[in-house]
Amino acid sequence: MERPAWAPRSIDISVPSVSRIYDYYLGGSHNFEVDREAARKAMEFLPGLPKIMQANRAFMRRAVRFAAAEGITQFLDIGSGIPTFGNVHEVAQKASPGAHVMYVDHDPVAVAHSQAVLADNATADVVAADLRKPQEILSSPDVRRLIDLNRPVALLLVAILHFVEDADDPYEAVAELREALAPGSLLILTHASYEGIPLPPERAEGAVDVYKDIRNPLIMRSREEIARFFEGYDMVEPGLVPMPDWRPDTAPEDEDPYSFSGFAGVGRTA
Repeated sequence: MERPAWAPRSIDISVPSVSRIYDYYLGGSHNFEVDREAARKAMEFLPGLPKIMQANRAFMRRAVRFAAAEGITQFLDIGSGIPTFGNVHEVAQKASPGAHVMYVDHDPVAVAHSQAVLADNATADVVAADLRKPQEILSSPDVRRLIDLNRPVALLLVAILHFVEDADDPYEAVAELREALAPGSLLILTHASYEGIPLPPERAEGAVDVYKDIRNPLIMRSREEIARFFEGYDMVEPGLVPMPDWRPDTAPEDEDPYSFSGFAGVGRTA
C-alpha cells in the first residue's frame, strides 16, 4: 500500500482508525482502503451510518453558532478528528472573527492534517492528547496559549465519549474538565445509542461488533447514561434530544430516519 504524503511515517496504515472511518462517512479523502473496508462492513448492518455522521456534524455547527451568539469566543474540541469542510474553527471564526479554537486528538493522522489545515491560522491550533487524561490537556502549554480557562469556554465532546469504555471512567474525565471551566462555559456533546435507530438493536449490534473487531469498541449508552455526563450543568433548551431536534434549521420531519440515532445536548456551567 502506497503511503500518501499527508500520512505521518509513524502510523501503521494497515490498521483502521475511527477518525479516518468517520472522515470516510462524511465524504472526506483522508482515509485508506482498510478504513473504507471497515466502514463498509459496519454499513452492512447499519446502512444509515453516513446519515448519522452528517446529522452529528450539522448539530455541531448549530451548537457552535449558538455558543458564539452567547458571546463565547473560546472553543476546546476534544476528539476533534480530521478537519473537513465546515469544522469548528470555520464556523466559530465566521460567527466571531478572532475566536480561539483548540483541537485535541490522539490520532496522528488527525493531528497532522489539522496542523496542515491550520498552518496560517493564528488563533486555531491542534495538540496531540487523550480525553482519558484530562489534566494533560488542561496543563498543555499549547492549550493554555489559546484557551484562557478563567473565561467561558465551549467544550466540545462530539462523537467521542462512545469510544471511551466504562473501565476508563469517562464520567470522571468529563467531571475533571467541568471543574476547570469558568462559569458560563458550555458542554456540547453527542453520543451514540441504540435508542432511535430505525432497526432492531440486535442488527445494529453487528455494526458495533465491527468496531470491537478493530479494537475501537463502540459503547452504546442509554439516554439516562448519557445524561449523567451533564451532571453539574444546567441543560440548554431543548435538553438532551435526538440530533435533528436540537434547535433545528429545517423541519426535523424532513430528516432521514437514521439521523435520529443517538443523542445531543448542550449544558451551561453555573
